[in-house]
Amino acid sequence: MADFLNTYGFLIVSMIFGASLGLSVYLPLMAGQLSLATPGFYALGGYVAAILSTKVFTNTGSNYPLTLVFLEMLVAGIISGILAIVLGIPVLRLRGIYLAIATIAWVEILRIIALNLEITGGAVGIFAIPQPFTTQLAYLWLALPLLFLTMLFLYRLENIKIGRAFNAIRADELAAAAMGINPTYHKVLSFTFGAVLAAVVGAVSAHFLNTWNSRQGTFDASIIFLAFVLIGGSRTFIGPVVGGIVLTALPEVLRALGGVNSLPIWLGNFLRDGRLIIFGILIVLGTIFYPQGLITPELIKKLIPFKRGSSPSQEVGS
Repeated sequence: MADFLNTYGFLIVSMIFGASLGLSVYLPLMAGQLSLATPGFYALGGYVAAILSTKVFTNTGSNYPLTLVFLEMLVAGIISGILAIVLGIPVLRLRGIYLAIATIAWVEILRIIALNLEITGGAVGIFAIPQPFTTQLAYLWLALPLLFLTMLFLYRLENIKIGRAFNAIRADELAAAAMGINPTYHKVLSFTFGAVLAAVVGAVSAHFLNTWNSRQGTFDASIIFLAFVLIGGSRTFIGPVVGGIVLTALPEVLRALGGVNSLPIWLGNFLRDGRLIIFGILIVLGTIFYPQGLITPELIKKLIPFKRGSSPSQEVGS
């Protein structure tokens, strides 16, 4: 078991981060907002941690203090939260595909800025980011509590007034507004929650990966993070967690299958290098056969007995 954990430590931690990033996409979706801005805030959080740890918090010794990592997470979350509010107020008046295009543009703007600033290392990026742990598997001490606390936050959120307002807006924005719910306020709030979570994950990921560049926040990443939610399930927070874990592990599984000698060369190359194509196929097939994702509130009710017929997640619309 120890050998397995050491061999696949990077993948295990990446799966947990993938689950958290899936939840960052799910948060604005709770209020009916198809936002693809998660990679932008994820990259921003990573840049904040990389810049602070390599240019500000220097002379920290062999092991980078965890207190500074927490400080970087806090700073990244605050900066991303402020930017999310500034961006969200005008952009979240859009709906559907127009909102998706606007958030993709935001991701590209951040990527281009990062490519042209000296402080971000330009196209090369920032290297030799100090490490708070001696092994990659040890990052579970940060990744698991972050995922658990986020899930606990979502569990409570979906069962209080704000969460019910999110659900109402997703189901019918006009009807929600007629009932006295402020759609703009709640949509910006859900968008900000997702941005803060993505930035915090990015801050930890910068140390985990030991390097950070503009490739962390791209349109490709937007599609991958969206797939976490669409395949896992968009009506309960359990869905993005399952989707993030499974789809983060999928490339490694495909890479292993592509190395099987009995397969034709073209098929092996496709399995190893065609991740985005396979993700696209999964999204199409999932939309057709599982429009609500693999994990639904109804499935959870069947699998887990709850008192009073409750579930860990309120329905957030179709």
